[in-house]
Amino acid sequence: MPGPPARDTRSLLLRGAGLVAIAVVSGLLWFLIRHDSTPDEPVAQPPAQNTGQFQFTKVAGPEKSDDCVEKSYNKTQDFFRDNPCQSLVRALYTTESGGAKALVSVVVVGMPDSSKARALKTLTERDGTGNVTDLVKDKTFAGTGTPSVSGKDAAYASKVEGTNTTIVLADFYAKHKDKALIEKIADDALRLAADLHS
Repeated sequence: MPGPPARDTRSLLLRGAGLVAIAVVSGLLWFLIRHDSTPDEPVAQPPAQNTGQFQFTKVAGPEKSDDCVEKSYNKTQDFFRDNPCQSLVRALYTTESGGAKALVSVVVVGMPDSSKARALKTLTERDGTGNVTDLVKDKTFAGTGTPSVSGKDAAYASKVEGTNTTIVLADFYAKHKDKALIEKIADDALRLAADLHS
């Protein structure tokens, strides 16, 4: 009679040990899955600046204002008379590529709503409509051989994020000409808007 209960006890012990083993393995797997996923998180967060195609160095600004009428010209100035901005940040950067040095104006305009931000972008995209006055044009920044980033050879880029319109103008020093390169520089400089928000 004592034999069968011993077998039952043994099978219960084996079952219990099996369940404990499964729990331990499951716990280890869960830990490893969680542990392996965490290093990816910091990599996914891009650094704030100089992670694009070109390296930019700030040489002037940021200059802050809330008077976009005073800091603009032509039809863009008329636009601001009817649609006052809420904030204006202007800065200048330089960058070099293949021995060619460029001056880059980055302007971030805060508008009351996104529709007015888009309207400003649409206006400044057209030729002959004026723009926000950059720090070279208003003589805040001057230096030997400083290019006019608002001249006819300058590259233009813009974007709208929420209620903010970013406007970039760029041109080379020493009358260097490379239309494709200066346009790439202007497009890449749009990301510097994040630098001016911080």
